[in-house]
Amino acid sequence: MSQTLPLLVTHSGSFHCDEAFAYVVLRLALGLKAPGQDHRLVRTRDAALIAQGDYVWDVGLVFDPAANRFDHHQRGAPTREDGTPFSSAGLVWQQFGEAAVRALGGGENSATIAADLDRAVIRRIDEIDNGVAGSREPLDLAALVGDCNLTWDTPAEGRQKAEDAAFLEAVALLEGVLRRRVDVLRSRLAADAMVVAAHQASADPRVLELERGMPWKNAVFSHELPVIYAVYPVPNGNWMVDAMPPEPHSFAQRLPLPEAWAGLQEGALVEASKVPDAVFVHVRRFVGAARSRAGAVAMAREALRIGGLPPA
Repeated sequence: MSQTLPLLVTHSGSFHCDEAFAYVVLRLALGLKAPGQDHRLVRTRDAALIAQGDYVWDVGLVFDPAANRFDHHQRGAPTREDGTPFSSAGLVWQQFGEAAVRALGGGENSATIAADLDRAVIRRIDEIDNGVAGSREPLDLAALVGDCNLTWDTPAEGRQKAEDAAFLEAVALLEGVLRRRVDVLRSRLAADAMVVAAHQASADPRVLELERGMPWKNAVFSHELPVIYAVYPVPNGNWMVDAMPPEPHSFAQRLPLPEAWAGLQEGALVEASKVPDAVFVHVRRFVGAARSRAGAVAMAREALRIGGLPPA
């Protein structure tokens, strides 16, 4: 093992999403910054060099977390509980994912965020790398990383150095994606408690009144709240009336805003809704706005009445 800077080793040649992502995770979890600065990165298939590595992934034909070996190409390589094979990204994530999330500001929710990312992102990397994904998208992470590889007609002279540089470009891409995703999940979890508290304080349980814009629909689903509309301010000074979808990722609404309001603005909408400061309703009826909180709440309550729902 190295006695100077830690030696991190993966394979040379063309690269895939799994080993580039695994390197991102290792660097974050171990508090490392740049190769040559606080660690050494070697991309090789030389068995002697691989044996010297402090951390080795996607090469070496060994999976041994205690020895920091994370390959998945050997017979008997580990799989998930349902039999899905791990890639090097999945193997490294099981060991270092939570620490990486914590390094990115996950805080007390780091374990929850790491588990969410494992389900939604890491598992997908595993499936694609092992050829067991049911489908592929032209802009999935694996495809974007694949595009970072050198083209077939790149000159042979200096190719190894160029490949190593291209690998680091892919790593930078993936680190940016991971940083943003962790921040999104962190903020969503922070919003969850605020949405529940706001719902408890709202005069009508069907109209969620928020003091500021934040992710709210996931909290409504996860806590099974009877929300039909959410009301919240936006930077231009208006207050939005946002309709709740019936299920996650749906473009429908539990109760669209009234059909008679669809596509109306300003005076025409004021006349139709009887709300003095109503601003607009989208032609698809999933969102509208007023100039005040009271106006937005009035729009929501009138929409409930028109929709045939009794007063709360």
